[in-house]
Amino acid sequence: MSTPEPMDDDMGNVVPLRRAESTRTTPPGAEVEADTAVAGELLTADREAELARQRAADTNTRTRTEVARDVATTFGKSVMRAGYRVYRGHEQWLTHAVQAATYAHYRERIAAARAQGDAAGIAEWQDRLRQAKADRRDRIAGAPRTVLALVRTVLLAVIVLFAVLLMMGVSVHLWEGGWTWSEWWGFVTATGDVIGTVVMLGVQAAIIGVPAVWLLAAHRAGASATDVPAWAMSPTQREETHRVVTPGGIGEALVHLGIPALNKAIKAGWTVEFATPPVRVNQRGYQATFSLPLGVTPDMISDKRDVLARNLHRDPMEVWPNAAERAGFVDLWVADPGLSTKPAPAYPLLNAGTADVFIGVPLGVSQRGDVVAPPLVSSNVVFGGMMGQGKSNAGRVVMLGASLDPLAELWVFVFAGNGDFDAYQPRLARYERGTDASVVDSAVESLRELYDEVGRREARLAELGAKKVTRGLAEKYPDLRPIVALFSECHELFGSAQGEEAAELAVQTLRRARKTGIILGFDTQSSRADAIPPKIVELVQLNACFAVKSWRSNDGFLGDGSFQAGIRATELRAGKDRGTSILTGATAERFEVLKWFFIQVNDDTGWDAATEVIERAMTKVHPAVVVGTPERAAPPAPRDLLEDVSEVLGHDVVPVADVPALLAKLAPDWAPYRKLNGKHLRELLAVEGVKVPSTGNRYPVDPVTVREALAKRATRDLDDED
Repeated sequence: MSTPEPMDDDMGNVVPLRRAESTRTTPPGAEVEADTAVAGELLTADREAELARQRAADTNTRTRTEVARDVATTFGKSVMRAGYRVYRGHEQWLTHAVQAATYAHYRERIAAARAQGDAAGIAEWQDRLRQAKADRRDRIAGAPRTVLALVRTVLLAVIVLFAVLLMMGVSVHLWEGGWTWSEWWGFVTATGDVIGTVVMLGVQAAIIGVPAVWLLAAHRAGASATDVPAWAMSPTQREETHRVVTPGGIGEALVHLGIPALNKAIKAGWTVEFATPPVRVNQRGYQATFSLPLGVTPDMISDKRDVLARNLHRDPMEVWPNAAERAGFVDLWVADPGLSTKPAPAYPLLNAGTADVFIGVPLGVSQRGDVVAPPLVSSNVVFGGMMGQGKSNAGRVVMLGASLDPLAELWVFVFAGNGDFDAYQPRLARYERGTDASVVDSAVESLRELYDEVGRREARLAELGAKKVTRGLAEKYPDLRPIVALFSECHELFGSAQGEEAAELAVQTLRRARKTGIILGFDTQSSRADAIPPKIVELVQLNACFAVKSWRSNDGFLGDGSFQAGIRATELRAGKDRGTSILTGATAERFEVLKWFFIQVNDDTGWDAATEVIERAMTKVHPAVVVGTPERAAPPAPRDLLEDVSEVLGHDVVPVADVPALLAKLAPDWAPYRKLNGKHLRELLAVEGVKVPSTGNRYPVDPVTVREALAKRATRDLDDED
């Protein structure tokens, strides 16, 4: 196809030709369609400007049209919304009028009380019904007096107005030196005209204003209705509808959970029943308890928590369903939108106040906004979860609260090189940290001491005739002060060569320490049995689990069956929910979603907010409480069993069951002798080459045999030296 040549305009300038957007070659004799022909036009500067103005005009026209259409649409929606609200307002007024005319409200209450067998309620509402009828009779009887009073008020207002105008006329008359009769008549006529004008304006205002006020009042009454369609809601109402949790909203959310058994029950006519309808709690969210149909369990609802949260217009962390105490019902907590992203408030004891380990130590804030502050005495605690989710901070919060109890003695063992508790050292009676074996040795020795201390305190309580250590006893007797011992990163302790003994000591102490004022705490990142023994998890009351990956870890920290029961730290998101844990045993609830208070630190400068709190705690601590991590006496030197047995036997043959008591009396500070029994002693003596015969089931220990074993060992030692 040939290209059109440029042409000259009248001024001699070369002007390009504009080609049509599409062209095609046609065979000879074929007819050329108009829209495929080559069209040429001289594009002068004036023509280009004209085309630009036309395009701008088209754009402006289109824009004005769109704006006008949007304005008309918005105005139309506003008119329809206003009309609907006026209609709903009249509907509500009519409903109230019918109820008032028939006393329906009172009759419904009486019927409900009768259905529940509430005789007192029936009598109360019947009394109210009789009083309402009497009040109506009084109002009807007094209606004529009310009308007469209104008429008198209007007439009095007219008379007062006339009197005021008359006084004004008299004043003018006296000022001007007297009026003629015609002037007086003109004044009276003008006064009448003024009064008539005022009355007419009042009537006109009433004709215009009363309907306007009526419509505004109806509009306001209709705006308060909650069951309105979406098109009739304002943006604020739609947002509020998503925020407010209603029985209907929960029912609608359940319909769309996608649980086959639930869908089948709904199709068969099942409707949700509320033991507790949605109740607003602490301006933070809603609590509700509702039923489930046959074949549907609370676990099924918990498994669909993400979908349930979506249906309730919430973040998954803001919706927590779990099994209620009543079989077949679900206990549901729905937080306000955005609440899950808000941090916990400042630690309440940061600047003032003390704590009481017998009553409560503040830990954090529950999803309902309540400060959770359980007692530590009789509780014990385990913290678990992935690394970096807040376990160490939780331990710091617990120990900082305990430090503010003037009677508490604090022990801390950290099996790592971090300085999380360095700022606490002035308040601690024992503080060791590090990865070397000496820290494990000290911790195991301390567990031995705690186990022995439990026995001593049990005997002490029996001596005092008391059942358990109370604050009153702790204040009166220094040897009954509460002891709070924390073992941080305890997987290093229980996974060590002495781990089996440490676990046994901890378990035995926990089993008996509840009434003796001794509290143990453990934190770890692993739920394996060699990191935190399952028996410890079972025996403690406070179980805190931060974000974990699997149900096994969840149950490893919270107890077997927790995941199945809907108590799931797997729902916590690592990193995003840092500082939040699932906590059991702290309140009457089956579990709490706890935002722990945060004790701030600066990793660069070493500043620790706990420092000032510890300084304040030091000014209040009881003089009898050990502080400052003093040097402890070296542990007693190992003892020789054969030599000790030889010494306590003397020249007498003694039954093996009586020998442990003699050994304990000989070396009261040697812990192994305090736990020794006859059977175990026989086994230890056999290892040393001393065989104890049964001899009438008395198992006598002969001192001659013991000394022969000593002599053989001495000879063997000499041979080894040679």
